[in-house]
Amino acid sequence: MEFPRRIYTLKEFMQARECVEKGHKHRLVVSGSKGFKEKMKRIKSILHITDYSDFFRTYIRCIKEIEGIGQLRETEATIWLNMYLVENPVEGARFIVQKAHQMKDYLDGKQYYDKGEMAAVKKSIEFLKILESKRISEDLKQQCTDSLKQWTEEWIL
Repeated sequence: MEFPRRIYTLKEFMQARECVEKGHKHRLVVSGSKGFKEKMKRIKSILHITDYSDFFRTYIRCIKEIEGIGQLRETEATIWLNMYLVENPVEGARFIVQKAHQMKDYLDGKQYYDKGEMAAVKKSIEFLKILESKRISEDLKQQCTDSLKQWTEEWIL
């Protein structure tokens, strides 16, 4: 069974869910400028360091550079990102993990937006803690610390 090109109908939704249950992994496509693609390589390496690559590839098919606001396009299994979101590789990876968790919740039939987004944010904070515990450069470790501080100060967890 092949993962559907789009996920609009109940049939496409059920097909996507079945593919995930059977272990389907996407071959990630990154579209955008040369600079965007280079920054995404760094983010993909962070996902690999934290063992999130397979989880991410289960739910996300494509990342597209856009000029607007970064968001999950669940009907396409795609994340739209702007250059600002990928400037900081740690924060870019955190955002991508959050959106992958939202896509998982979407396919699981759970609320994945509005209040449902809170669960995905908590998962992205867990990701930051895992990354911080890995053997990484001091620069990445500092970015982790800064991101964790930003995301945990504003939330009562």
